[in-house]
Amino acid sequence: MTLTRAVLLLSLGFCLVAFLVSCSDKPRPVASIGEAYVGPSTLNLRRELALKSAISATVKHGDKLSIVEYRHRLVKVRTEQGAEGWTDLRQLLTPEQMAALRDMAQNASRDQSQGMATVYESLNMHTEPSRTSPSFGQVPENGKVDVIGHRLTPRVQKDEALMQMPVKPAPIRKKAKPSSTPARIKPPPRPPAPKPPSNWVALSVPKSEPDPAPAAAGPPPVPVEVPMDDWNLVRTSDGKVGWVLTRALSMAIPDEVAQYAEGHRITSYFPLGQVNDDGSLKNNWLWTTIVKGGQPYEFDSFRVFVWSLRHHRYETAYIERNVVGHYPVRVINSGSTPSFSVVVEGVDGHLYRKTYSFDSYRIHMVNRELYDPGAKTEATKLASSTPVADQTGAKSSWYAKLKDRVHRFLR
Repeated sequence: MTLTRAVLLLSLGFCLVAFLVSCSDKPRPVASIGEAYVGPSTLNLRRELALKSAISATVKHGDKLSIVEYRHRLVKVRTEQGAEGWTDLRQLLTPEQMAALRDMAQNASRDQSQGMATVYESLNMHTEPSRTSPSFGQVPENGKVDVIGHRLTPRVQKDEALMQMPVKPAPIRKKAKPSSTPARIKPPPRPPAPKPPSNWVALSVPKSEPDPAPAAAGPPPVPVEVPMDDWNLVRTSDGKVGWVLTRALSMAIPDEVAQYAEGHRITSYFPLGQVNDDGSLKNNWLWTTIVKGGQPYEFDSFRVFVWSLRHHRYETAYIERNVVGHYPVRVINSGSTPSFSVVVEGVDGHLYRKTYSFDSYRIHMVNRELYDPGAKTEATKLASSTPVADQTGAKSSWYAKLKDRVHRFLR
């Protein structure tokens, strides 16, 4: 009897627990209809659609989210911990965009820096060269970054969401129940169409009068100038890669060299060996500059500065102006003779990589070859199978040696 009562009580307990679970106010989790990743550095999820509603969770850049529901451009997402909240669709990235962002950072880690730049105020880093793209990081005040690339984009772009809204399933239509009301009486038939007039053939003959002269054309419409923004791809010391506005960057080349910029913007700079001036080591420098921004290329002039041992100042050893130059500029300081190469447009419109050797204050072009921006090549080497002149293999003439000696003496 006791065992029977215990079994009965245990059964009643299970039934009571099942009843309480079924009557719980906690809703079951809604199935996910898509996946997304957080774009900004931090993102607050709201409990309701209103912007002033309470914050349900805070997520960071790169966190994976599940899309639960959406209304226009607002989506309800669920974190991996189970917290749910609403946010703007423009703050989310697709899995493909997140993978592309990681690939960009991985590829940029192998690229040679075009020079270090300083920011005087905190600067947001964007996933794309666009003001409306998510900002996933920030360069602190007086922070330094490596400049990697450049792009020119319209200041005002189409307001397109970064995430494509998931397609709602078509609602299932229920079959209409047979109506018990009697069928309505059908309307009467339409009357016959009117007959054409008796002289319809004569009316169809075109008139022999000439067409009126076209109106005088007005002045051509004035093209609307689209404002553009210069963006730089930068890399921070901790490995983050993103796009920032170029106007907020200042190249960190020493002031004793930057004073010769003459109002032009320095777009890249590189050291080219060192000179010992009475125990003080001074770098020789290569830089590229541009007169004004808003151009689809990176520089219109490049210049080599050397330290004069006689005058104890920087002087120009080589300069080329009125060129159309593109990133990347490469410098090789290994070995006894430094070298550098620049990518410029030729008169035929093609891109060429021109390589120069820097030997005892003398600059010689040793190679010129077609450049393919899509090809993933390593830094240009001095050795080449298509030299421009016989300067690489031939010995210097007595006049060149004498000129070099005089040049050294004067310095």
